Amino acid sequence: MIYLLVFLLSGAVVVVAGTALARHADAIAEATRIGRLWVGSVLLAGATSLPELTTDLAAVRLGAPDLAVGDLFGSSLANMLILALLDLMPPRGQVLRNAGAGHVLAASLAISLNALAAVLVLVGLESSFLWIGPGSLLLFCAYLAGTRATYLQAVNGHGVVAEETAAPRSRLRPALYGFAAAALWVLLAAPAFAWSAKGIAEISGLGNTFVGTWLVGLATSLPELAASLAAVRLGALDLAVGNLFGSNAFNMAIFLPLDLAQPGNLFAAIDRGHALTGLFAVLLTSLGLAAIVYRVKGRYQMLEPGSVLMVLAYFGALWTLYRHTAGG
Repeated sequence: MIYLLVFLLSGAVVVVAGTALARHADAIAEATRIGRLWVGSVLLAGATSLPELTTDLAAVRLGAPDLAVGDLFGSSLANMLILALLDLMPPRGQVLRNAGAGHVLAASLAISLNALAAVLVLVGLESSFLWIGPGSLLLFCAYLAGTRATYLQAVNGHGVVAEETAAPRSRLRPALYGFAAAALWVLLAAPAFAWSAKGIAEISGLGNTFVGTWLVGLATSLPELAASLAAVRLGALDLAVGNLFGSNAFNMAIFLPLDLAQPGNLFAAIDRGHALTGLFAVLLTSLGLAAIVYRVKGRYQMLEPGSVLMVLAYFGALWTLYRHTAGG
């Protein structure tokens, strides 16, 4: 009972802080003129991914690396579920239909990194250099390179929704302070996720791989849900979509600090079944990207790239993983 209570209370704090993050991120985007796409894909995505970072570091230190890695891939799945649910909100189809084409680069980065991480899980490299595995270092460097490309795209104005008016520069400092304060609340509440989720995994008997993918992955995506929902209500659709795609990319960069905290190579210590979750993360992120690019209104929505197909794919992924880990 105590595990569930801590889980819910820490989640409530994260939701409130995530809403504040979106409001301040939108103000930062207006004040700096960088645009909501980059601010959402990098700045907001990094802040809303703090629960994954702190929760998974705590899980690794508790001797549960499968819980940590399951959370990273599970969070990528949950982020695409959030994107689909936001699109299903009335008026239906507003998010995916109106998102800017500039998200192609951020989504492609997320797809590439999740695919690379899945391959590294399958290979399970045991070598390391200065306590760092080559796989986690490669993921981190690829994330930095992709983030730089996203920034260059934003400042050059390609695919970025131009702001009609810019907030006065005087609004930038309080927006940055407010953003930092909200991110700190997210950071402080997140470690409780690892402790409570590990307890739930032990009591339920479902195992760290499945619980990490489903329960922890969904819970640590609460900041993305709160921030993206608040962004949609503000009319900042690119901020919301960029946050979700950017979080999927940032999640893969977290493998580096986890590898540093894990005795030995992280990829050699985890269940190979995580590769299955990683491939499903690639599938759902690809569906999200295709839904933004696909502008044709068809009659068979369950078979076309869109929110309905993304929801079905998410639950199909959970069922397959459950059969593989607990039900098989």
